[in-house]
Formats: sequence, C-alpha cells, structure tokens
Amino acid sequence: MPPRSITSQAGPGEQRDTAAPTGRLGAWNSPVTSYYVLTGATALLVVLGLVMVLSSSSVESLAKGRSPYAEFLKQAQFALMGLPVLWVASRAPVRFYKAAAWPLLGIAAVLQLAVFSPLGADAVGGNRNWIALGSFTAQPSEAVKFALSIWLGVVLARKRPLLQEWKHALIPVVPVGALMIGLVLIGHDLGTALVMMLLVGGAMFVAGVPMRMFSVAVSLAVVAAGVLAISSKNRVARIFSWLSDDCDVTSDCYQTLHGGWGLATGGWTGIGLGASREKWSYLPEAHNDFIFAIIGEELGLIGTLLVLGLFALIALAMFRVIRRHSDPFVQITTGAIVCWVIGQALVNIAVVIGLAPVIGVPLPLVSAGGSALITTMGAIGVVISFARAEPGAAEALAARPSVVRRSLAVIGRTRG
Repeated sequence: MPPRSITSQAGPGEQRDTAAPTGRLGAWNSPVTSYYVLTGATALLVVLGLVMVLSSSSVESLAKGRSPYAEFLKQAQFALMGLPVLWVASRAPVRFYKAAAWPLLGIAAVLQLAVFSPLGADAVGGNRNWIALGSFTAQPSEAVKFALSIWLGVVLARKRPLLQEWKHALIPVVPVGALMIGLVLIGHDLGTALVMMLLVGGAMFVAGVPMRMFSVAVSLAVVAAGVLAISSKNRVARIFSWLSDDCDVTSDCYQTLHGGWGLATGGWTGIGLGASREKWSYLPEAHNDFIFAIIGEELGLIGTLLVLGLFALIALAMFRVIRRHSDPFVQITTGAIVCWVIGQALVNIAVVIGLAPVIGVPLPLVSAGGSALITTMGAIGVVISFARAEPGAAEALAARPSVVRRSLAVIGRTRG
C-alpha cells in the first residue's frame, strides 16, 4: 500500500496536503526498503558466517592434518555458488515460481528418495539424509523445504476462497506436507522435520486457515513430534539429559554444557576474534550447529545481539512484503519462508543456550554447510524477487542509477 497522504490544518479555512513522511520513517516507508533490508542483512550474515567458520574450524582442521583454512575455503566456495542462485532467484518473475511449483516439488521428492538408493551417503550422527556423487555431497531435505514453500503458496492461494471448509483447508496441504516430512523422517532427521512443520504452519496461518482448523493441524504436529521424540532411545536420552539438573562432561548434555560455558566466558564484548577456548576440541560441531556459542565467546553479548538483530531485520522485511503485496501466492510463500529461516534460527539458538534439547539444525546463513547455505540464499532470493514486485518498487529501482553508472560518474568528475 503506498504511503497515505495526511491532511492537516494550516490556518483558518485553509488546508495543507502533506506528502509522505520524511526522515527515518519515510525511508522505512520507501517501496524499496524490503529489497535493501533483505539484501543487506543477508550479506552481513553470510560474511559473518564465513569469518566465524574460519575461526571455529581452524583448530580441528589442523588436528586432522588439514589446512586451517580448509572449512573456510569450502564454505567460501558454497557462498560463491549461492550468490548466482540468489541473484537469479531475485530476478525471476512471480509467474515463474507459480509455474514451477509442482515440478520443483516432484524433483525435491525424487532427490529425497535418492537418499535411500545407492547414491545415499552413510548415516551421519544417526541421520541418513545425504546423497553423494563422487566427492560431491548434498542434503536433499534442504531442497524439499524450498520446493514445499513455493508449492504451499500456489495451492493455498488458489484455494483461499474455500479455506473455510475443512476439506479445502486441510487437503491437499496436510497429506502432501506429511508425505514430504515423512520422507525426511525416514532418514531420522527430526530437526529438519520440525523446521518443515513450522514452514507448513506458517503458510497455513498466513493463508487465513480458520483458527479452529489451524489449531487441529498444530495439535497433530505436536503429537507427531512427541511420538517421534520418544520413539528413539537416542532422542529420549537427550531429552532426559536436558531436563536433568545433573549435567556434566560425561552426559548427553555435553554440547549444551560447553556451549553455555562459551557464552558465559564471552561476557559483554567477548575474549577476541579467534581466541575461543571451546573450539580446541571441547565443543563438538563448533563450526556447525554450535557456531552461535563461538560467536558469543569471541564477540560477546554484542556479537550475539548483532546476529539476532540481523535475523530480526530479515523477519521484519519479510513481514513487510506480506503486508504490502496483494498477491496471495506471494504472501503465503513468504510466510512459509520466514517461518523456515527465522524458525530454524530460533531453534538453533534455543539449543545452544539450553532452552531446548540438542536437535541438530544449523544456524541459517552462518553455520558451515553448503546445501543449507545455497538453498537458504535461494529462498531469500525468492522473497527479494517478491520485494522487487512490491507497489512502486520496480519504478523506484529503475529510477536509481546503477553502480556502474555511479562509478563512471565519480571517475568522470575526478578526471575533470
């Protein structure tokens, strides 16, 4: 919705029409605010992630006889691969995503099934959720999250006038969503499955599914998550260890204990970039699931608040896209993606600070991991594409000179 004109009294019998707000409020109401906030916050999180992957992984890499830059260089390659994915996704028109929804979901399902074929890699941490082609490995469940977000937008947008009826509100969303989540659960990846449940719930909420039906779907998801949690001895042990007050370095809460020690050691400003003690083989998965603890140890409370602030900006920008865009498909797909990215970030941070048992989900855009980084950048690129289609955004972006033009203008003035 464009900024509303404000009519104020300028004097007796005289009216003055005031233009859109100026200053900070005017900048926030600009049609390109969502575009720039999403782009800037995503770039900062990726750069911060690269720095922290280098810091948190160097010691373990040396201990394994590799270069201290091994994990960093690998993550940098993934980030460079993610940049064109993000750029292409941000330039694709909305109609492209509507047409690609069903094919993308089918491809993602086939890739996830390939986990159980000869292409499937050996189980890691009890989870079988990787495929390997020579030295190249990928996690198909990340593609499932991406495809499911877009598919939900298409289906729920088409059925939006009928969502007051049970059969249209729950079918085919719940059966197909359960099928895709089930494919991930066969590989015992409960963490990714929980994030997918959040994703489906976010899409249904934004679509306007009546609360009585939405609450039924949420209740079913909670019951299913509880049954899955108690069906595994490993998960039960983690839950009881998390609930226990008797936590020491020999129990299943070992990671959470050391993660808390790292955060406590960091204090307000941290002990310095690269100076972490927990990364010296004390904290498992320091460069992956528990990278937030290393951020807190080395950069302190300020560093952790910076990360939370950047995720908050991404959330605000996505909510702004939902509010300003009139296309139900855009609103619902963005709702699914914001619940995926922000929900996963909150789950990861909750695990690190001890508010949840160890689940095993990475911190989006920050933790090491190529499949998660590239797919998340692609998903944010989709929302950036939606932001470019906000009312007035295309015209505002077209009216601004490109970086090349500005650079040539500066060079021309300097030479003159």
